[in-house]
Amino acid sequence: MCGIAGFSDFSLNYTATPDKWTSILEEMNRIQKHRGPDDDGTYLTIHCGLSHVRLSIIDLSTGHQPMTRSMGKGSCTIVYNGEIYNMRELRKELQSKGMQFQTTSDTEVILAGYQIYGTEIVKKLNGIFAFAIWDERKQKLYLFRDRSGVKPLFYTVHNKTLIFSSEIKGIFCYPEIKAEVDKEGLCEIFGLGPAKTYGKGVFKNMKEVLPGYFLEFGDCGLKEFCYWKLESKPHMDSFEDTVEKTSALVTDAVKGQMLSDVPICTFLSGGVDSSFVTAVCSKELQEAGKELDTYSFDFTDNDVNFKANAFQPTQDRPWVEKMVEFAKTKHHFLECNNVELYHYLYEAVDARDLPCMADVESSMLYFCKKVAKHNKVTLTGECADEIFGGYPWFHKQECFEADIFPWSMDFSPRTMLLKDEVIRELPLEEYARAAYEKTIQETPVLQGESPEEKRRREIAYLNLKWFMQTLLDRMDRTSMYSGLEARVPLADHRIIEYVWNVPWEMKCHNGIVKGLLRAAGEKYLPNEVLYRKKSPYPKTYDPAYENLLRKKMEELLNDGNAPICMLIDRKKVESFMKNPTDYGRPFYGQLMAGPQLLAYILQVNYWLSKYSITLTA
Repeated sequence: MCGIAGFSDFSLNYTATPDKWTSILEEMNRIQKHRGPDDDGTYLTIHCGLSHVRLSIIDLSTGHQPMTRSMGKGSCTIVYNGEIYNMRELRKELQSKGMQFQTTSDTEVILAGYQIYGTEIVKKLNGIFAFAIWDERKQKLYLFRDRSGVKPLFYTVHNKTLIFSSEIKGIFCYPEIKAEVDKEGLCEIFGLGPAKTYGKGVFKNMKEVLPGYFLEFGDCGLKEFCYWKLESKPHMDSFEDTVEKTSALVTDAVKGQMLSDVPICTFLSGGVDSSFVTAVCSKELQEAGKELDTYSFDFTDNDVNFKANAFQPTQDRPWVEKMVEFAKTKHHFLECNNVELYHYLYEAVDARDLPCMADVESSMLYFCKKVAKHNKVTLTGECADEIFGGYPWFHKQECFEADIFPWSMDFSPRTMLLKDEVIRELPLEEYARAAYEKTIQETPVLQGESPEEKRRREIAYLNLKWFMQTLLDRMDRTSMYSGLEARVPLADHRIIEYVWNVPWEMKCHNGIVKGLLRAAGEKYLPNEVLYRKKSPYPKTYDPAYENLLRKKMEELLNDGNAPICMLIDRKKVESFMKNPTDYGRPFYGQLMAGPQLLAYILQVNYWLSKYSITLTA
């Protein structure tokens, strides 16, 4: 896994002043070095510059990038971030067409595939990826992103120059690109955050290549192409066949994503998603005489402070212990304390370049740093809830009928701390509703489907385009900031395509949440784990953490230079801080309520200050 960046301009000759432009490429590498601490490189030609930092996972010795291959009268050069899980099959296919390889890397497979198939190669790739190819023959730059949006790829066009990077911070290395946020950006932060509109980068003029798309940039400008999208069609398989196919798809995805030249591990919570992934991995490694490392996460003294509720009915540890005994893994229990959780709030913003999921994200960053000391690759159970219908908003009638994002049904906490003039100036609720309605209109419909099934598709599509993307962003930034590659086998596009058209009565078989996935895992898991009631990612229940947030917020309010004070109302914040725990519904998802709202505001302030953000009209 890696970090990529670069630029292209057909009105400039970069080779006329190579030192200037190479130094910019090197700075792009330096700012993203956490994504690839093992190697780095740059490439410069007349109208294009590319940079790359590498985390060595496959072909540890000969996979250096940027990588160039010559063919015919010209050459092509690639910088690539990701893993191609069907690389061996593609390699054989390309060899049958006369291609010869100098490395065993998937990077060269993509590049050779492009030389044979052109941009159509992207349709043959099964994996997680973001890559750029400079075609010297055509004098064009191409940017590609995977179908599920696992790997990030941001870009902007400044005058006639296209600048791109795995992370937003890389783009700010380019001269004259400033961190500006306009009203639309503030609507993203306060109306949608920690989510963001797909295709947007929150900062002014910042964009992101859409999942399932690629861009072509030449002397005639920028063009966008869609190479993959979901299609709604009748599901013809019986429930038994659906279970069998789902089980085969999941196990194939997990086994395929074990591809690595370094040892892998898994994140294990004791829930059905991570347990399914862990069981398959452990079985495969045991057959090879190896032992799987597993990791679980919790908070110091959470056994004392934990409060069972509808969202989190049980703690994870007893279930983790059951799975460790069953799967025979080498397990590591990791814990985070209040001070670490607070301090990592700001490093999580550094990793994301945006305010994010508060302590839900800062704790993940902390844990990824701990895991990265021992492993470079991990497999997780992320995305099962979005694909198989695990979240409460798939099941609760009030969420089902709500004409807004079901994970942010209560809009009041998004405005309750803002100054009245800011609320009047920013159309937050209208912005959020427009974003919601746009996605609803994009949902692939199936003619003849009942209104109820149509609505279920809408909720599923909202989850895939919004909630899942937020969690994938969290997983990528926290892991890659730590030099850890996180893979998400349940987000394999073949699983998404198949399950998308499975009727709800099969997904929720016999009224059981994620009944299809549980049935598909019966070969691999004990029933008590398989049918454990869903419990989300853990959060701290320690009142000392909340008190720490209050103290830091009071310090911020007393700091006359704090940029957030231009936006929030001191009296409203002070009133809220008297008892934020008692604030009713979460303002985002299941875990972000009163304390997380304070933490999010602290993150926004840090973000405005760190990036010296200029607020524009």
